[in-house]
Amino acid sequence: MEFARITTKGQMTIPKRIREAAGLETGDVVAFEATAEQVTFRKIAIGEEARPDAAQGSLEEWNSPEDNDAWRAL
Repeated sequence: MEFARITTKGQMTIPKRIREAAGLETGDVVAFEATAEQVTFRKIAIGEEARPDAAQGSLEEWNSPEDNDAWRAL
């Protein structure tokens, strides 16, 4: 088990061992899902077969027409 502390800005550092196990790299997009018992996250594949807007339901703060236009330009 690994631990991280949340800052006053709601940020945390994902421990190196967890990043490596999940294949996470700088710039990757992750989606979060919460239940009463746990919070999970997963890496979102960005490519021709998987577009970032597939995660829109998990990333409500990025769910605007302006953000959709920005994602399309990637």
